[in-house]
Amino acid sequence: MEIYQATTEDLEGVSSLFNSYRMFYEQTSDFEGTKNYIKERLENEDSVIFVVKNERIYAGFIQLYPTFSSISMKKTWILNDLYVDSEARKQGIGEMLLHMAKEHAVKTGAKSISLSTAPDNFSAQRLYEKNGYEQDSQFYHYELSLT
Repeated sequence: MEIYQATTEDLEGVSSLFNSYRMFYEQTSDFEGTKNYIKERLENEDSVIFVVKNERIYAGFIQLYPTFSSISMKKTWILNDLYVDSEARKQGIGEMLLHMAKEHAVKTGAKSISLSTAPDNFSAQRLYEKNGYEQDSQFYHYELSLT
């Protein structure tokens, strides 16, 4: 297995994983939409995507978005998306992706990586906690939906 930062050469493979990821969260399949979305992220460098491939098969990806902490005056990363193909689970791919994200955050001088997950996604919670992530008990998070 190899892990690396995705480029536009990985557009088809990452888009396929991203489409499956969205369907996991009960969204309608939209390969062309996901392909356009991922293409924009890669071309505009809005996010950083790491991918795991097992030979020529795309097995998983993680997508990080940059942001900043005003209080610490440092960069932070939002781990927005992590997905491992159902056929590739239980092989340590999620952990590989988390390690790569941490390595990238350290390399870019970031203060932290933050993420959100569904309250009933217990397997993801175990993975995050196993890798040092702690549930936030200092702040409540709010969202204003605009759609």
